[in-house]
Amino acid sequence: MNRLAIACLTAVLACSAPTLHAQVNARAYAPENLRTLSVNDQQRVISQEYAEQSGGRRIPDDQMRFYLDQVNRSSWGFSRVKQDIATSLSGSGGGWNPGGGGWNPGGNHGVVRCESNDNRQRVCQTGWRSARLSRQISSTPCVQNRNWGSRNGQVWVSGGCRADFVDGRGGGWGPGGPGSNYTVTCSSTGNRTQTCAWDMSRGRPVLIQQLSGSPCRENNTWGFRGNQIWVSNGCRARFGARR
Repeated sequence: MNRLAIACLTAVLACSAPTLHAQVNARAYAPENLRTLSVNDQQRVISQEYAEQSGGRRIPDDQMRFYLDQVNRSSWGFSRVKQDIATSLSGSGGGWNPGGGGWNPGGNHGVVRCESNDNRQRVCQTGWRSARLSRQISSTPCVQNRNWGSRNGQVWVSGGCRADFVDGRGGGWGPGGPGSNYTVTCSSTGNRTQTCAWDMSRGRPVLIQQLSGSPCRENNTWGFRGNQIWVSNGCRARFGARR
């Protein structure tokens, strides 16, 4: 190789190295409204954000599906996805309620997220005497006493269950304050959509206990319109009211 060729090659490498370094270390960027991106680009920026926060780990497939669903069905912005990833990786909601609206089902303790990654058992500190499942985020069904449970101020999960949990005592949710017992149980039988009457004068329905192995996700497998709750795809749950 002659001197001219060597000089040219050296110059190219010197110029490209900073660019490559920048690409490796570039942080995830996306517009706040992720719906302006294609689904492939949504997946790309969410994957990159997860990798940045987790130290290079790959986002679980079911968690990616969950975020895409929230972005395209519930209009989650990029900042909310980032915050939810942080919540997921920390194992504790720190008082932030992914359901929105400022509702804090567990008093000062808020929401605790506990995740069984790679089917391993995980124990998460709650400080509650008992806990109840608030939102399942895994595609693996979370079934109490099978792959999740609570004991001595802790929640444990196993077998791929990943979910948000709240104080089992309720923390004062419900119409008219603590002690209200207005609830409706609605079941999707045979994966068919089912509607159940709901008294809107009691307040907005919220999921307080999932009873099915199939996940119950708001605006995906359950929701409400007018004076009815609807459930689908095998979701069966008990709903209470929030003012």
